[in-house]
Amino acid sequence: MGSLRIAFLGDIFGGPGRQVVEQQLPVLRAEHEPEVVIANAENVRSGSGLSPALYEKIRGYGIDGVTLGDHVFREPRIVSLLERGDEPIARPANLAASAPGRRYLRIALGGRSDRSLFVITVLGRIFMSLPAGDPFATVDALLEELPEPDPIVIVEAHMETTSEKAALAHYLDGRVAAVLGTHTHVPTADARILAGGTAFITDLGMCGPYDSVIGREKSAVVRHMTTGMHVRFELGRGGEALCGAVVEIDTGTRRALSVQRVRYEADHHRAPFA
Repeated sequence: MGSLRIAFLGDIFGGPGRQVVEQQLPVLRAEHEPEVVIANAENVRSGSGLSPALYEKIRGYGIDGVTLGDHVFREPRIVSLLERGDEPIARPANLAASAPGRRYLRIALGGRSDRSLFVITVLGRIFMSLPAGDPFATVDALLEELPEPDPIVIVEAHMETTSEKAALAHYLDGRVAAVLGTHTHVPTADARILAGGTAFITDLGMCGPYDSVIGREKSAVVRHMTTGMHVRFELGRGGEALCGAVVEIDTGTRRALSVQRVRYEADHHRAPFA
């Protein structure tokens, strides 16, 4: 039936992350020609949360769908956007049932197919501060509820530990197209296709400043860790890069044909950095 190419960007972190996505996403599109671009945007507003205005800004860069993580409600103004039914933005699926927002993304594939792409984000339960339900049972239930037969599904594992992400990927192997890890802001080198045809990578990394401590200004974090004193963690600057993965999916089998980690470093001599 053909194939579908999806680009999934790691957590966009603050202004530096927005800048590198604005500059480098066109390069990614030119080189890989994805039909759909998804991005985790829970850190867009100064490293924590997302406002409606910033949502509109990053959508204007060419992002087709937006996911959120444990910082989903850090910016209260996002609630009104989450409650709208016409915007391609979804909260983590395993939050409380009464939490505002949709539990999955549904992206129409347009002229390429009469089918849709579904993206489900689940939070981990190990070392995570936001209470969440069982991610394994949540995905099981949603796979039964999705409004299309034989859906094309990507699961975003927004989790702290590598073990929880890997366990979820193996649990879902052969039932979804990909399980892509986010949250730690550190890209991993283990992109692969599992035995059942599901693409997996432990973490996509972030779109943001890598001359930092996972996005925050490095000297402030070092001071806090060496003294125990409360220190304001400002945004880091320098080493900006767009990181993520490109997954090609067989639309007939709904399983991955390939997965490739991508990294595009900022050109500080060009706008919006110059």
